[in-house]
Amino acid sequence: MSLAGHVALVTGASQGIGRACALKLASAGAAVAVAARNHEKLNELMNEITASGGKAAAFPLDVGDEEQIKSTVKAAIAQFGKIDILVNNAGITRDQLVMRMKRADWDSVLQTNLTSAYLATQQVIGSMLKQRWGRIINITSVFGQMGQAGQANYAASKAGLIGLTMAIAREVGSRNITCNAVAPGFIETAMTAVLSEDFKQTAVKQIPLGRVGSVDDVAAAVEFLSSEGASYITGHVLNVNGGLLMG
Repeated sequence: MSLAGHVALVTGASQGIGRACALKLASAGAAVAVAARNHEKLNELMNEITASGGKAAAFPLDVGDEEQIKSTVKAAIAQFGKIDILVNNAGITRDQLVMRMKRADWDSVLQTNLTSAYLATQQVIGSMLKQRWGRIINITSVFGQMGQAGQANYAASKAGLIGLTMAIAREVGSRNITCNAVAPGFIETAMTAVLSEDFKQTAVKQIPLGRVGSVDDVAAAVEFLSSEGASYITGHVLNVNGGLLMG
């Protein structure tokens, strides 16, 4: 699944799933523009990629800011000449029961998790259309498919990403651009590290494979959807959840 000659932009790349995706795409030969708020961690990632012979550049980015998204995409294209793989991964949680959820927490989660994906896609699509090749991959969640108490904002944002994925797939399919989503289940990340041990053990009992997933499990799915091997797959949600959700 060589990605040599391709350029990827990964948001939320400083840690967790985003970091693993950047490393996986770089190992497959893609030049990678890594973007996130934490400049220090981005530089560490960039150095790790370049030290192993890959190409990478770091771009500090708060995806909640539309102007920063525009300037980051412009800077990445100026450096690498194009962007033909976009991984919309940046995401946050602001958990609370819906009756107590503050409007600001609803807005910030929707802005970061959903609106940013629309804005980033809008900015890179011109580069993809020009060369008639592109891969857009949105990182959604099993909770966008089955819901989760205390996460109305997060579940809504991730469900929205699925609808966005299918709409874009229909819009740009004729130009040899695919748009797919990856829906992780319980993955060992900083976001899930705050969950109680009891909660994790209860969750594992519901997973047929009997384990929590790793960020590499998700990154492997992203690598596949970025490859020529997935050229006839679009508008699809690839579940990476150990069988937690079937049907």
